[in-house]
Parts: sequence; structure tokens; C-alpha cells
Amino acid sequence: MSESRVQQTQTTKVRKKAKKQVIDGIAHIRASFNNTVVTITDVQGNTISWSSAASCGYRGSRKSTPYAAGEAATKVAQIATENFGMKNVHVRVKGPGPGRESAIRSLHTAGLKILSITDATGIPFNGCRDPKKRRV
Repeated sequence: MSESRVQQTQTTKVRKKAKKQVIDGIAHIRASFNNTVVTITDVQGNTISWSSAASCGYRGSRKSTPYAAGEAATKVAQIATENFGMKNVHVRVKGPGPGRESAIRSLHTAGLKILSITDATGIPFNGCRDPKKRRV
């Protein structure tokens, strides 16, 4: 009984996972008024790397600046190009925040070729109820 356990531990060796090469990907930029989150995925939607203005060390009102969004996009692009060999991205921007354009510009300056830019901001179909009229 103890011999079978020893055999099992010897036969199951953990192999180091080979780094996969992902040439094309999608950069999802979620720009809210308070923060900007940049995620790079492969074409199927599996996350490769992500970052946000908050994870780059910005807090409070500095988190919602275009500069912080650019920093997050640069960090994500460096990880994707160095670890996965990514070259081309399709960009999907969602939200009304101030970091939209600067994040796209930072992806381009980091060495990624931008193939297309799509605005995926949600449009409300009759949305929320308007606030009560103000009586003066």
C-alpha cells in the first residue's frame, strides 16, 4: 500500500507551463468618472493582463485623471508585449470617463498596433427615471 503511494508521487511531475504567444487581442477600456480599468484579452476573451488607475497607486481624485488612465494602459501593454508577444489590438471603449482617449494613445505609444476602435458604451432604453422637478 505504501509502495503505490510512492509510485504515484513519482509519476506525477508538474511541468512548467509554456508561455503562449498571442499576436492579436482586444483591449477593453472601462472609463468611469472615478476610475479607468484597462484589460487586454485574447480574441476568445480570456484575460491576459489588466490594470487600473487605482492599482497603479493613484487614490482619490487623481485616480480619475487622464494621466492615471495612460499609466494603467502603458503598464498593461508592456505586460502583454513582453510576456505574450502581442502586436495588434482591437480597442473597445466603454463609459464616459476622462481617461478614454489617453488610454488609447498610451496603448499606441507602448508599441501596440491599433486595428480598430469601437465605442461599446451602454445606451439606456428608457433608463432611469428623471429626478423630481425642482420647485422654487
